[in-house]
Amino acid sequence: MIMKKALAQNPNLLRTLLGLSVTLIFLLSYAVYGATVSPSYYLYTTDSNETEHEIQDPIRIYQESSNTTTWAWDIAANSSNLTWVHLSADELSSESKVRLINSAGLYSHRLLGVESDQAFSCAVQCQKNTTHEVESSDGGSVEIHALTSYDPARRNNGTVYGSDLVEATSKAKELIAYDHSPSILRIEIIEQGERQTSPEIILTSVNEEFESIAVFSVDAATEFLWALAAVIGCFSMVLIPSFTVYFAAKAKENKDQVKLQESENQVKASIEES
Repeated sequence: MIMKKALAQNPNLLRTLLGLSVTLIFLLSYAVYGATVSPSYYLYTTDSNETEHEIQDPIRIYQESSNTTTWAWDIAANSSNLTWVHLSADELSSESKVRLINSAGLYSHRLLGVESDQAFSCAVQCQKNTTHEVESSDGGSVEIHALTSYDPARRNNGTVYGSDLVEATSKAKELIAYDHSPSILRIEIIEQGERQTSPEIILTSVNEEFESIAVFSVDAATEFLWALAAVIGCFSMVLIPSFTVYFAAKAKENKDQVKLQESENQVKASIEES
């Protein structure tokens, strides 16, 4: 009601709103255009080197007191920029325990690597331990996924801010550079009873390397048009109701003027007849 009265009493308010909208559209669009033309962000890419380790014959230890058989493997991984470790064990007996051990510590969680769980965050839920254990209650196979760090900047590409390409390259390499030492991975599988045949295991490790870096760039013309359309759309949501109220007020004012004119004409006609 207040806006309706303001628009009806002050037609210049409409021109003010239009002028303000056009000015803001121009400023915001220019800001987006300037950010795309002269960015200071750089995108770096990494090259993932995946290694499936050769598995040697395990060490077999039978403990008569507990009636369990332990199989153990010691595997040396490349410590340079080591990021992922994947372990899968097959042909397990019932109630087997699978352990992935690293004295430097690894981050792991049962939901790590499960793509269907969008709410999972390793930074919040993963635990860093020297030993991660999974139990196979029904036999079959189990998997353990582990990270040396939950920082995504060390893997799968990233973004850095720099005044020039040299500075950005240096920052990107610093983010990726990491030496996970000691990198010896020990795998233990504990089975019930005296076992003669060891389970099958597959151990894969992933090392990242700096590959390339380039300045963040977009199609300035396309981004400018998208930004312009977005700003116009936002202001349209505000201006269209205002215009509707304004034109409705003007229509009511004209209608009232017509009624007033008709009343004046009737009064004049009555005076002339008398």
